Amino acid sequence: MDAFTAGILQRIEKTEADLDQARATGDDFLAEVEQAELEDLQRLANEHGVRYEAVSHA
Repeated sequence: MDAFTAGILQRIEKTEADLDQARATGDDFLAEVEQAELEDLQRLANEHGVRYEAVSHA
């Protein structure tokens, strides 16, 4: 696995965890920010052919 793939997968995983935490604590604003970040990361991964398995669902 190259550095780009490892990095994007790590960022997706962290953002999913941050999104789950924001939702769990009822922080709607932070949840929206994290959701947008997750969508951007997933788009970037898709554009570069990086396969990932989504954990969080919008």
